[in-house]
Amino acid sequence: MKLIELQSKFSLDSLRVAERPQPKPGYGQVLVKVRACSLNYRDLLIATGAYDPRIRLPLVPLSDGAGEVVELGEGAKRFKIGDRVAACFMPRWIDGELTATKASYPLGASDGGMLAEFVALPEEGLVPIPDHLSFEQAATLPCAAVTAWNALITTGTLKAGDSVLVQGTGGVSLFALQFAKISGARVIITSSSDEKLARAIKMGASDGINYRSLPDWEKRVRELTDGNGVDHIVEVGGPGTLPKSFKAVRTGGLISLIGVLSGGGEVNPLPLLMKGVTMRGIYVGSRAMFEAMNRAIALHKLEPVIDRVFNFEQISEALNYLKSGAHFGKIVIRV
Repeated sequence: MKLIELQSKFSLDSLRVAERPQPKPGYGQVLVKVRACSLNYRDLLIATGAYDPRIRLPLVPLSDGAGEVVELGEGAKRFKIGDRVAACFMPRWIDGELTATKASYPLGASDGGMLAEFVALPEEGLVPIPDHLSFEQAATLPCAAVTAWNALITTGTLKAGDSVLVQGTGGVSLFALQFAKISGARVIITSSSDEKLARAIKMGASDGINYRSLPDWEKRVRELTDGNGVDHIVEVGGPGTLPKSFKAVRTGGLISLIGVLSGGGEVNPLPLLMKGVTMRGIYVGSRAMFEAMNRAIALHKLEPVIDRVFNFEQISEALNYLKSGAHFGKIVIRV
């Protein structure tokens, strides 16, 4: 079978089409014919060595993928041949709180990834995908969508009438916008592009703020909320945006820390103390969260926003496009 390998060094140039024998599913596993995968910023960091240079190579990249079950291993009972499924980011996190054991062996890093024609996976680490979604759409769900769901719904306990600030128009942010809207919440979104802001407003955002033309965007957030600040912030920037988020969140509000797109650095935590703000790190989510999210997606017929679909052998080009930040929504690889 064909697959993509990150071969002898950490570099986008080291990603190559390779051949390996088709795997056989072991006990409690199923063989999945992968139809599509999607990219996350983590995949770019892994490929360039910025995530963890101790990762052993060669590595099959990408955590997110969807396909169909084509073979059952001994003892596998959750699925039947022909079922359409998506892989969980952390196959061992079925339910409950995250633990070190549950967080071990996430796909695409310490364990093999999804960018192959066939993968053998534990049946416990798979979920059925909503009937109305294509494989390309379903492949966008495991990391970005579950992360947004965990941040706002599971951990954030979002309710109708709440206000949410989402940063940027990448996958997590647009899923957060969609989940907030079906929950009856108000969404304010930031971007450096007026065109992207206009598209987000068409999707249901109440207000858009261009942080390039309005660097003090936190002041505008407070103006839009009668001086109070927002109830929830989906924080993807990290240290570069956190000081502004501390000012934009209401007293007693919640900041869900998801990414560090702005890079590293030190942050003064005093505003959290003085405002009684809760900040919580969100590391994707469990299979139970994935399943609950899929029920909501099916009920509301939500459709993930896909920017571009690349062919299998275009993985380096796709990751470079992700790096450019030009995308609106998710980037998909068709297998």
